[in-house]
Amino acid sequence: MEPTLQAILAAGASFLVVMFISAGIFLLCKTTTTVPPHPDQQPRNRNRNGTRADRDQNCVSITIDESATYDPTLDRISMPELIKATRNFSPNKIVGDGSFGLVYKARLSNGTNVAVKKLSSDAFQGFREFQAEMETLGKNIRHRNLVRILGYCVSGDDRILIYEFIEKGSLDQWLHDTSSSFEEDEEHKIDFHPLSWEIRVKIIRGIANGLKFLHNLDIPIIHRDIKASNVLLDNEFEAHIADFGLARRVNPSHSHVSTQVAGTFGYMPPEYKEGATVATVKADVYSFGILMIEVATGKRPNLPIKIESGKEIGLVPWAQKMLKEKRHLEIVDESIGKEGLREKEIGEFLRIACLCTSEHSKDRPVMEDVVKMLNFFD
Repeated sequence: MEPTLQAILAAGASFLVVMFISAGIFLLCKTTTTVPPHPDQQPRNRNRNGTRADRDQNCVSITIDESATYDPTLDRISMPELIKATRNFSPNKIVGDGSFGLVYKARLSNGTNVAVKKLSSDAFQGFREFQAEMETLGKNIRHRNLVRILGYCVSGDDRILIYEFIEKGSLDQWLHDTSSSFEEDEEHKIDFHPLSWEIRVKIIRGIANGLKFLHNLDIPIIHRDIKASNVLLDNEFEAHIADFGLARRVNPSHSHVSTQVAGTFGYMPPEYKEGATVATVKADVYSFGILMIEVATGKRPNLPIKIESGKEIGLVPWAQKMLKEKRHLEIVDESIGKEGLREKEIGEFLRIACLCTSEHSKDRPVMEDVVKMLNFFD
């Protein structure tokens, strides 16, 4: 065969091969993009504006627009109402800054004051998980020492939690900002002053009761971020634990749940620092013990304490040292007058705190026992 003819035939064959491959790819893409979804997979919900509300967290291209309320006195709360109530989430309406987002004070159209938390994008993996958590917590979790979830609102990528509004601000403010006042609007001003020892004990008992309730549920809830700024105080200085809606539930058939380590530096138990990747109720107990020492001393747990030798040590070893040397009255917050303080009660208070902050989790008591111990020195 002539070389020229061979070259022509080879080129023609190559062209045909390329055409067949291209046609195959085209048909494959066309089939993938034009096959209609199965009827059972069609979105079932539409909001009032006709936008599809698909509950499949993987369908990111479909806009989610949904809300729910768990308080019979409240109507379903829409995103436009929340935008109006917070003045478009104005910085002037911020009353808190948590691990998972900012908290705003809002007055709803019916005159009710609520706390509105705008969650950061990584607070939940998807809408389905978020909705399931809110349904469980909003409908079933009721305790005098827990902040109530009143509802939620989801619009596009925005996820909003609606809480009852607690009047007196956070425990952190009362412990560390006592020389100041806080005025978030014309009708709500808080003048902070040093808390008496009796009020501090009342607050700690309230927190203990709230944690006992969470830990003793049929499916226990681990808070994972107990700290002073997550405790809110009402007009009677009753403690209300906040942010438990972002905690983790633990199946009672397991001793722990594998999860991302959460918490705040200074409150996290030693096992977290050693690489543990499990959350347990004993981690909450440790954080509670740290909070007890903070409440008694007025010292922030993330700051070192300088002792007589000039050496700096942590809050827990300092409290343990002073308790062992029977010098526990010396570490009580200086803003509390020493007159009338009962040395035995303060010693017992700090003993419980040190027990809760034991280095090994197995040595820490459960919250039910902590509540009994706190009630013993009445």
